[in-house]
Parts: sequence; structure tokens; C-alpha cells
Amino acid sequence: MGSSPLGKPNPTLRKPPRKRVRLLYERRISLFSLFVALPGMLVSGVFIWMQAWSVESRFALIFVELFTWWLLAMALHEQTTRPLQTLANVIAALREEDYSFRARGAATDDALGELSLEVNALADLLAEQRIRAIEATALVRRVVEEIEVPLFTFDPDQILRLVNSAGERLLQQPSVRLLGRTAAEIGLDGCLSVESGTLAPLHFHDPNARWLVRRSSFRQKGVPHTLIVLSDVSRALREEERGAWQRLIRVLGHELNNSLTPIKSIAGSLNAQVSQTVLDADARQDFQRGLAIIGTRADSLNRFLQAYRRLAQMPPPVFCKTPLLPIVERVAGFETRLRVRVVPGPDIQLMLDADQFEHMLINLVRNAAEAAMEPRRSESGFHEATLDPQVVMHWDLTEKDLVLTIDDNGPGFLNPSNAFVPFYTTKPAGSGIGLVLSRQIAEAHGGSIELLNLSDKKGCRARIVLPQAQPSV
Repeated sequence: MGSSPLGKPNPTLRKPPRKRVRLLYERRISLFSLFVALPGMLVSGVFIWMQAWSVESRFALIFVELFTWWLLAMALHEQTTRPLQTLANVIAALREEDYSFRARGAATDDALGELSLEVNALADLLAEQRIRAIEATALVRRVVEEIEVPLFTFDPDQILRLVNSAGERLLQQPSVRLLGRTAAEIGLDGCLSVESGTLAPLHFHDPNARWLVRRSSFRQKGVPHTLIVLSDVSRALREEERGAWQRLIRVLGHELNNSLTPIKSIAGSLNAQVSQTVLDADARQDFQRGLAIIGTRADSLNRFLQAYRRLAQMPPPVFCKTPLLPIVERVAGFETRLRVRVVPGPDIQLMLDADQFEHMLINLVRNAAEAAMEPRRSESGFHEATLDPQVVMHWDLTEKDLVLTIDDNGPGFLNPSNAFVPFYTTKPAGSGIGLVLSRQIAEAHGGSIELLNLSDKKGCRARIVLPQAQPSV
């Protein structure tokens, strides 16, 4: 059965070698303790048996001797194994991250004492490192919570494992409802698929907001995780865009002014010469009418440029503590085409540039009033005015901010994303700078403006958010 065709044994069918049975350490110590005293016990037993004592006495002495031998062997076993068991318990506690146990008998005058000293030193070192790790983890958690940018971590299955307070505010949900959900369920799956450093739209609050996605990887307990950090760069992009528009306006204004001034002067001179030239009445009237149109359009274009220059030359705000209610009531009274209803909120004083803030509110209330009075297309196809045009102003307080809303019952915005584009307007006589100027004022005060259509009824809402404290300039 176990041979090859040539009659030789097949080495692949050999039985595996038997493992050597090794006695446990404690049994070996017990046996060694007994064997050490065995020669002496045999010699003393022979001497006792050779004495001329009675058999009972000789058996009694041999029994006492054996009992004493057994007690000494057990004592030696106890002294040898118990310290090792204690050290094993201490090391097991260290493995379980319990650093309260220490080995006894630590001394420098014997080998076992030195081993106990080293184990205790290791326990002290691990306890100190554990404390440092806990403190470092607490510091990292505190820093993560205080960071004002949303931060998320996902495991390999794209399940959310960590979110900070800024992330909770962005998603408008507490962490207990977010943790354990997938990136697709909370609307962040796009952040895991784009390259790090990419701009991505996240439609949580402002549909026009742009977020810079920074993604990196790390390992936790050997498992790879993905860290997502989001930065709202909408304001920075708007500042850059505003700077570009301002540079363009300055260049265009300079070039057009250089042309408009001589055009207007030449038109006036030609008009004076025409009046002195011998021409028939119709020709003179045509020349004068044409030159008058040139002068009028030059004046109109100059006023148009001056209006846009205000966008490029807005001075920085001068802050002072100002009550909110009088400004709102005064702005509401400026609108005479309809009644602006003021729903007062909490009594509050803000650090404002009162003139700029009032100018911003005037622009927004004027836009709201014009929208409320704008004719709408009826089902029959005819344009008809709103029966009861309304504008309502109200404010409320959050933990850190003032939120002021201006609602109207007009037709709403067809495309709110174009509202803050310079030169863009849907009004025949509009200039396209009112909302841009208003947002510039709000952001100079450390706040923001958002335009959105009302969800429960017709109309639009201008939502102004300003910090209750003075912004850092």
C-alpha cells in the first residue's frame, strides 16, 4: 500500500512525526522540587530504618519526613510560580488598557525583582502614553468642532463616520441622524467622486454657492477612510468677480468720459453755429433737433456711467451702534406707491454704517414694491395688476445673527441666479446695479443677501443675514 512500483517505500505516504509531549512549566517546577530532595530523603530513610527503633517509630519518622518534604516542595513551587503569575496578570491588564496594576517585589538586588521593575516601568510608560493619546484625541475633537468649515469622514463603504458642528449646520441635521448614513443619502456623494481642489455646487442653502472640495485619506484601525473638507468660496469668487467688474467699469468710464465730453462740447458749438447760419427753417430745425439728441444722449450716458461708478467706488463702512427699528420704519415710509408693513422683531442694536445699510434696504424695498405691482399674465392671456400688492418686512434673531426678510407677493424670479449679475436687469429703465450694490453693502458688514421664491405662495423673499457683533474688517 505504501510502496512505489519498484518496491521502495513512498515518502509521501509516511506518517507525520509524533509531537513531543512537554510538561507544563508548573509541573516541571513541582517535579524538580521533589527530585532535588529525593537523594537526601532516601539516605535519611535508610538511616532511620537501620536504627534499633520499633517499626511504628520508624514509619512515623519516615511519614513526617515525607510530609515535610512535600510541604517544602510545595513552598518552593509557590515561591517560583506565583510571582510569574502575578507578572502575567499585570501584562494581561496592560493588554486590556488597564494600567492600575503593578508587580510586587520590584527590587534591583535579584533577577525577578528587576523583571518586576521593568514591567512596572512599562506600565507607567503605557499609562502616560495613554493619557497623552486621550488628551490629543480630545484636543483634535475640540479643534474639529471649532473649525468653521464642514468636515466629514467616510469609511470604504461611503458611510459617514464623523461630522463636525459646521457639517451639521450645513446639512441642517444633528450628528445622531447623520452618522451611519451613506454619502448618497445625505447628498455628498458628488464630493467623493470629484478631484481634490475642485469646485462643486452643493444645493443645501444657497443654490448659487460654490464649495471647494478637499479630499484626503487616512487609516483608522487599519481601515482606510476618506476625509472631506468643504470650503465655501462663493464670497471670495464674488469679490474677485466684483473686482473685475470694477476694473472694467473704471476703464470704460475713463474712455467714455474722454469721448463724451468733447462730443457734448462739439454738439453745443455746432448748435450755436447752426442758429447763425443762413438755412431754411426745416433744415435748421433738423440740425438743431439732431444736435439736441446728441447732447441729451451724451448727458444720459454720463449719468449712466456715474451710476455704475458708485459700484466701483463704494467706500468701506463706518460702524457705529445703531438701533434697527427706526431704520426699518424710516425705509418703509419712503415707499409711497404702496404700504410696506413692518412686523417688528426683537429690539436690537447692531454695529452698522447706518447710511449704507439704509441705502441697501431702500434698494430692496423698491425692488419688492415694483415686483408686487408688476402686472401678471392671467389665464386669458391678458396682463393684469396684482389686486392687493404687499411688501412685508420682518426680522428675527438666531444664536449669532440677525435675519431680516423682505417679502412681496409679486410673480417671483424666473432665474434668481442672475439677480446679482452686474448690468443684468429685467426692468426697462433698470441699471442692473441695485442688487449688486446691496449685496456689496451686506458683505461689507460681514453678512449676506439671498433671493428666493416663496414656496407656499406667489412672491419673492430677500433674506439679509447680518452678525450681531461687529465684523472684523
